Amino acid sequence: MKINIHRSKNNRVIAGVIGGLSEKYDWNPFLARVVFVLLAFTPFFPGIIAYLILMILMKDPA
Repeated sequence: MKINIHRSKNNRVIAGVIGGLSEKYDWNPFLARVVFVLLAFTPFFPGIIAYLILMILMKDPA
């Protein structure tokens, strides 16, 4: 199953997941990464697992 969001080709740090979400929803990529990192270290949001799942589900950059 693939979702209709692609990973970023230009705006990537690791795999382009946060950059792709930022491009799709017109977010600031730096702020999106900061929010993700802050959420990743809370016990209610398994950030590494969510990132890996999104990396698998999102399409490769074209």
